[in-house]
Amino acid sequence: MIALFLLAATLPIGAQPAPARAPDLEGIWNFSTLTPLERPSVFTGKETISEDEARAYARALLQQSSHDRRDGSPDIDVARAVNDAWFDQGTSLMRVNGRYRTSLIVDPPDGHAPALVADIRDKIAASNRYSREHQADGPESRDLQERCLSFNAGPPILPGPYNNFLQIMQFPGYVVIFTEMIHDARIVPLGDTAPARMPLLRWMGEPRGHYDNDALVVDSRNFTPQWGREWESKLHLTERFTRVDRETLLYRFTIDNPAVYTRPWTAELAMTRSDEQMFEYACHEGNRSLEDILRGARAQENAPR
Repeated sequence: MIALFLLAATLPIGAQPAPARAPDLEGIWNFSTLTPLERPSVFTGKETISEDEARAYARALLQQSSHDRRDGSPDIDVARAVNDAWFDQGTSLMRVNGRYRTSLIVDPPDGHAPALVADIRDKIAASNRYSREHQADGPESRDLQERCLSFNAGPPILPGPYNNFLQIMQFPGYVVIFTEMIHDARIVPLGDTAPARMPLLRWMGEPRGHYDNDALVVDSRNFTPQWGREWESKLHLTERFTRVDRETLLYRFTIDNPAVYTRPWTAELAMTRSDEQMFEYACHEGNRSLEDILRGARAQENAPR
């Protein structure tokens, strides 16, 4: 919220939404969906499916993932300790142009992320191994989600188990993309108002935006890597927000990271206009539980062998 106050201080008193030449993207948008990022094998070769197929798949998926089930072992039951009432992952597959999509990824056409470059698997495995062996050395050893720094709200924006809402606010020279998850606000300078990029890495990258006819295009670079994964800072993310109609916003992003993938790849996510209220996201893991995790790790290290 501090970032929003700082932005407001830079705008003229009584500043109105973006000029008439800019598309109207303002409002609260719901991006929950059961459509997975990558295409399930059951739909191999099928970019879209019929309404009957989509309903049957959604029904089976909701039953399979239900936290209210009581079958299985005691360990499985404990893993379902949080009831379904606390989740809001959507109830149907995503529909674009009247057709139900089987994956968010639209390029490559097979609905899967492209192959990794030759040596990146070994680098990722080594990084994962190091994080397992040093998972409580300090707060930096924990992942960004657990530290309440970054979650599925992006960038790029991907649906998660709950808090699948964002609000777009347009001002002269700026756009604010405000997500309910983690309560993040990305301030995107537009066109000539954008300062030169700084050699400073950020959790959500350094965005620059412009309007392209009926769309907002956001270009982001300089992402902060984690756990020594220097290749994450090579990410170049291009996002496109297009107002399709009064009720629909089409979000499209392209990931280009030659240090990881053999080619760029693109995904689309249809968002629906919502009259719901955005709530503050209280992330207690980062505020309280992190201290207990580190304190517990020190106690284990000092315990008699």
